[in-house]
Formats: sequence, C-alpha cells, structure tokens
Amino acid sequence: MAMPQTDETVVQAFEARPENAVSARNITKTYDKVEALRDLSLDFPKGQLTSLLGPSGCGKTTLLKIIAGLLEPTSGEVEVNGHKVTGPGPDRAFVFQDFALLPWASVLRNVAFGLELRRVAKSEREAIAEKYIRDVGLSGFEKNFPHELSGGMRQRVGLARALAVDSDVLLMDEPFSAVDEQTRRKFQEDLLGLIQHENKTFIFVTHSIEEAVYVSDQVAILLPRPSRVSEIIRPSSFRNKGVSNIRRDPEYLDIVDRIWASLRSYVE
Repeated sequence: MAMPQTDETVVQAFEARPENAVSARNITKTYDKVEALRDLSLDFPKGQLTSLLGPSGCGKTTLLKIIAGLLEPTSGEVEVNGHKVTGPGPDRAFVFQDFALLPWASVLRNVAFGLELRRVAKSEREAIAEKYIRDVGLSGFEKNFPHELSGGMRQRVGLARALAVDSDVLLMDEPFSAVDEQTRRKFQEDLLGLIQHENKTFIFVTHSIEEAVYVSDQVAILLPRPSRVSEIIRPSSFRNKGVSNIRRDPEYLDIVDRIWASLRSYVE
C-alpha cells in the first residue's frame, strides 16, 4: 500500500476525486509565535470517515476547529461542498469530547436543541429528536437530565444531537475518550453502522491508533508541530468482514503496527 509522504503528493492523489465533501488547502495557523499548522492540505471524501491521528499537540483539534469555522486560519482556506468556510454553518455539526450538554434540559430537549435554534416547529423537532434517540440506543431516557446519565449515555446524547440537525459533515473531537473501554468498543461498532446508513462525512480526531484503523475509511497521520500531513492510509480489505472480525484481520494488525512504527519516534 503506497503511502504519500508530503502534502504535495497528498494533494495530487486527491485531485481526481470529485466526491470530496471537505477540502483543506495550504492551511497555516499561528498562535502568537507558535506555528501549529504549516501549509497543510488534505481532502475528506464524501460519505466516509477520515481520522486525524498524530502525536499530542500536533494540531489535530486545531484543524478540526478550522474546518468547523470556530477558528480562522492564518492562511489557506477550507471548502465544504465547494463553498469556502468563513465561520460555523449548518452544513457542519460538532461532537465535543466533554459532551457539552445543557444541564438544565432533558435528553429530548438536548437532542432537539440545534433544531430549536433553527426555529423548527416543536412537534417536528421532537419527532426528529426521538428518531435519533432511538438510533443511539437511548429510548426510554427522553425525560432524563444529563446528571442522571452515565458518561457513555451523555456521549450518545451528544451524538444524537449532532445527527438530528442533519448536517453533511460531522466533526468529532475524541468523542469516546471519556468512556470505559467496553463502552468505547460499542461506540466504535455503532459508528460503523452510522457511517453506512447516514451517508454523512465524518472527520474524527483520536489518539488511539487501533481506534483510527478500526473506524476509518482513511487515516491521515499528522507530523509534530508545525503540523503537516505525513501519510494517508486507506484500510480496505477487512472493512467488509463484519465488525466482530476486523480486529483479528491480519491487514488490520499490520496497519496498526505500521502506524505505530511511524509515530514511535515522536513519543516522548
């Protein structure tokens, strides 16, 4: 499997892929005198999940926030469905690491909140919210409040809220890092089902090599600050063998080992 080694080759590899939902071009981001990203280019294919993987502090979340329109790049630009990003928009939804739920609102109100902001009629937004509450496995908890839920359940509420607004692109910043290993594995399996049935583009930040390879259609490995794309890996043959078989597949194990070999020298 060929691995592009520079941003230039990455861009060339994607130029013949018109199905890209998100394109980041020559992104540089400087905080004061600290250069977080330097001339980074990357495309995100429509309907697929791309993981951003790299050492701590390499700019993964910074890139995610620039795509979300929450941060402005120092230079470069991002396009979503061919339109330049100038700020947050309804075509993107963010799933936060810390859940970011409204503590005073029920599960139903939290999931419907984005639709409420868009002035969707109450009956319609609650019907949509109820659908996604069912989809994430929280039926029966519509009237509960966040403090009455486990961490895993609160994260499901956050995911349901992002899905309910029906954005084309879901941005996920380490969404499973705050839950236990068993819940995390179940979330990963559920996420594969969502990718298959929702036809949305997912951009997923994680520190876990195993998680990135398990859930991703493509894995973008970022270099340490100032970050650029080092390699792009596209897991392939094991993707259709069933969620319970992926982690035992020789290709899965080989890719995990290869990524670790690539990142090992950057771990302090």
